[in-house]
Amino acid sequence: MSTRPRILLVDDDVDLLKLLSIRLNAAGWDVATADNAERGLLQLDKHQPHVVITDLRMDGMDGMALFDAIHEHHPTLPVIILTAHGTIPEAVEATKRGVFTFLTKPFDSKELLSCVDKAYRINAAPAEEGAVDGVRAWREEIISHSAAMEEVLSQAYRVAGSNIGILIQGESGTGKELLAQAIHRAGARRAKPFLAVNCSAIPELLLETELFGHNKGAFTGATQDHKGLFQAADGGTLFLDEIGDMPLALQAKLLRVLQEKEIRPVGSTASFPVDVRIISASHQDLEDLVKNRRFREDLYYRLNVVRLEIPPLRERPEDIQPLVNHFLRRIARNSTTPARSFSAEAMECLLTAPWPGNVRQLLNVVEHTATLCSTPVIPVSLVQRALRQKTGALPSLSAARRKFEREYLTRLLKMTEGNITQAARLAQRNRTELYKLLHRYELDPESFRSKD
Repeated sequence: MSTRPRILLVDDDVDLLKLLSIRLNAAGWDVATADNAERGLLQLDKHQPHVVITDLRMDGMDGMALFDAIHEHHPTLPVIILTAHGTIPEAVEATKRGVFTFLTKPFDSKELLSCVDKAYRINAAPAEEGAVDGVRAWREEIISHSAAMEEVLSQAYRVAGSNIGILIQGESGTGKELLAQAIHRAGARRAKPFLAVNCSAIPELLLETELFGHNKGAFTGATQDHKGLFQAADGGTLFLDEIGDMPLALQAKLLRVLQEKEIRPVGSTASFPVDVRIISASHQDLEDLVKNRRFREDLYYRLNVVRLEIPPLRERPEDIQPLVNHFLRRIARNSTTPARSFSAEAMECLLTAPWPGNVRQLLNVVEHTATLCSTPVIPVSLVQRALRQKTGALPSLSAARRKFEREYLTRLLKMTEGNITQAARLAQRNRTELYKLLHRYELDPESFRSKD
């Protein structure tokens, strides 16, 4: 991946694409181009641009439709729209929907470069800052090549400098604490402590004293004063993992601390001011817990000012090989055994596994196989035994297409109750073509029609 700032240009005017590419390359940008919106979407994950420039009027998907598609998965990616048919209403509508800016052709090159630079500095550049010798130090422990994870990291960096509550959601093993540590390192509190506590691993009374501390004699066994994590983390960050498992009574006390910015140790009549940034995490859906009255709504909104959702490993398979290589290097550094590598078949097995335990499970498998293997190359048989389950082999493209088409046609017939005219209209195909597809997959419209 280029270290230069990256930009994606989308325009069906090939001459304009070339002109813009030359100017932006000369200004220090790494440029990718696409001559229609569909190809532009394909370039997103590959190029991972910091800024997108697109024409408004294009055949097929237009610029606003492209903007909507981009922001469905990359809500913070700045998009600049160009048009030769610009009107004030269009510009107002575009900016209301979140377009960074709207320029009318013919545009002034200096103005365009100024807009691009501003978009990069305001919206995208922070994710590249904090680099030491080309490595972004604040996030160096997080290994990722996927666009989805890069979007999460970009959002994390933007909020790192604030004191607002951040809720990290993700399945177990996705690396929620690693992300919390990265946010702490990226913020102004980096020189102060980062402390973490798992709310599901400690009984209620012990969790209260762990968080707020206690005075000597507060309860049986309290033989001396104990400073809680809030006081110990003063000026820094406190990470509350599995916050959804915190008992309701303790949630009320936590809410009061967040509101009053002071804590009262168990058994004490005095309160102490604290300045702590709270990052919380849960693998549970806190909104469901609120609906079921298992989590306080007022506390939820205090903690969830910004929510960051870490995608599971199965949704970002492009991260598996970089993670495996990182783990192998780390094992080699901390061991006297020779460095290991995975055979091609073993790596394919890792790439196609479902990974219900996410990155934590991947680390476990790599450590297990690297330790037990007696040869420099780890075989597929050892990986399969470590996984203790059949791996999900990646189907061929044709098999995947057939499966999708059959499921799509079945759903279509269910929706229309076997009405071919309506089904053809929804599928945007003529009746003859639809009949051929149904015959290919042995689907009978009659069987989907109502028996009434």
